Amino acid sequence: MQLEQVAFRYRRRAPWVLRDVTLTVPRGRLIEVSGANGAGKSTLLRLLAGVVPPVRGQVSDRPPRVGYAPEIFPAAQPFTASAYLGHMARIRGVDESTVGKWAARLGFSGLLDTRLPDLSKGSAHKAGLIQALIAEPELLVLDEPFAGLDAETRAALPSILSGITADGTSVVVSDHQGDLRKLPNVVRWRVSGHTVTVGDIPDEHTVVEVTVRSDEADALVERLTADGYHARRR
Repeated sequence: MQLEQVAFRYRRRAPWVLRDVTLTVPRGRLIEVSGANGAGKSTLLRLLAGVVPPVRGQVSDRPPRVGYAPEIFPAAQPFTASAYLGHMARIRGVDESTVGKWAARLGFSGLLDTRLPDLSKGSAHKAGLIQALIAEPELLVLDEPFAGLDAETRAALPSILSGITADGTSVVVSDHQGDLRKLPNVVRWRVSGHTVTVGDIPDEHTVVEVTVRSDEADALVERLTADGYHARRR
C-alpha cells in the first residue's frame, strides 16, 4: 500500500493538516506513529484506513480487508456489546465465534451482555479494538489503542499485535506513550510539520545538540517544542 504526495484538510481554505506525504506501508510489519497532539496522527490513520479520501495525491493498493479502531469508540448506541459485535462480524462475513475469541484475549468476555452506553471508557475502547480485530484484516489501523486499558490488557497488547504481523497483516498504531518501544523491528513514523518522516525515533532521554545562528535559535526552540521535544538554548 502506498501514499503518493497525499495532502488533506478538513474544509476548503482551511489550513492543511498533512501535505506532500509519500509513504509505503510494508506488508506484515508493525508501524508506530508518533507526534505531538494536533500534528495530524489521527488524520493520517483515517487516510490509511479509507475513512476519509485525500484532497490531493493518491492512496493505492489498500488491502480489501481493513480493520480500524478510532481513538474514541462511539458507544452511544442502543445495543449490547454482543449484539453490536455479532452484527459487525456478519457484515464482514466472518464467523461470530471470532467475537468470543477476541473478547477472551482482551478480557472482555464478562461484558458481552452489557449495553454499549453502560461500558466504562476503557471497556468501550476494548469493544472498538475487538470490532477491528474480528475483520481478520490485512491492514489493521489503531488510533491510541492503549488509552484507558487495564494494566493486564495493556501489557498483553504489544505481543498480540506482533503476532498479528507474523501472519502477514500490516499494523499501524498511533502511540504517544511508548508501549511499543521494546518490540524489535518496529517501523517508526513521526508526524510533524504537516508531513511524515520515517526512521528510528530517538530515545526520550537522548540529548542532541544543534548549532544554529543566534538569530535563528528562538524560532528553532519554538518549533521543536511544538513538535513535542524538550528544547532550550544554551
